[in-house]
Amino acid sequence: MKLVSFDEGRVGRLTDGQIVELDCPSLRAYFELEGAVRETGAVLALDSVRLRAPIVPKKFFHTAGNFREHHEDLARVSWSHPVNKGIVFFQNVDAIIGPEDPIVYPGKLTEELDYELEMAIVISKPGKFFSADEAADHIGGYVVFNDITARDIQRREMESGVFSFSKAIDTFCPLGPYVVTADEVGDPHDLDMELRVNGQVRQKSNTSRMSVSIPQLVAYHSPQVYSAGDLLTTGTIAGVAASTSDPFANYLKPGDVVEAEIEKLGILRNRVVAWEDAHDTPAPTGDEWL
Repeated sequence: MKLVSFDEGRVGRLTDGQIVELDCPSLRAYFELEGAVRETGAVLALDSVRLRAPIVPKKFFHTAGNFREHHEDLARVSWSHPVNKGIVFFQNVDAIIGPEDPIVYPGKLTEELDYELEMAIVISKPGKFFSADEAADHIGGYVVFNDITARDIQRREMESGVFSFSKAIDTFCPLGPYVVTADEVGDPHDLDMELRVNGQVRQKSNTSRMSVSIPQLVAYHSPQVYSAGDLLTTGTIAGVAASTSDPFANYLKPGDVVEAEIEKLGILRNRVVAWEDAHDTPAPTGDEWL
């Protein structure tokens, strides 16, 4: 089943180009209610509504370095710090945007705006301190996530071994287009992944290349305590702009269209826009918060 959020505070399931509206205020509430919600009777054409970010979690657990190919890619170009498995942090839920929403280039706050295709796991029910064998009971579905990152800020953060600000700036968290329930996805460890910028393939891999399996990953984060509707990311794959021979030719810039796609999960499309096109105020200079 494909679950969507649309218009203002409306939720539904997507079937054959139509949305069957569900009587609950959000997809997070849908999982809190264990899916026991009725239909409102409204059926709408997909092209008649505006899709929103499918879910805004209470907590957004972030995993870095789970695809070793990403670490090896960055090591090849002498990235400042290793990105190995085991790096975890919280994402900023207020930075979440949905499909077709603009990624706002934050003025001079960064000059190295990068993309990272990831899969996010939707937690279906509360839990803590459980094993990988028990993890399946807590997985409700999956969704495409693009982990937008300011690399220049990230390098400074990683001097202390921790990074968060570089990935948590407003609009840096595109999510969508819908949540696909676990039963429809089947095996989540054999899904093709591809990210394109202006139609050019930048990242291409498969979920089979994760170092840590999804049940192990979900269990690993469980001591931090899950709520229904929480999100957990898998880490990105090789091919980010920072790992190319000419990063500044590949970093994102206003006008770029980014398409993040995972097999069975759909295409998440967002355009990068200049600060001036999104705000009525001058672009930040980058030193205003120092």
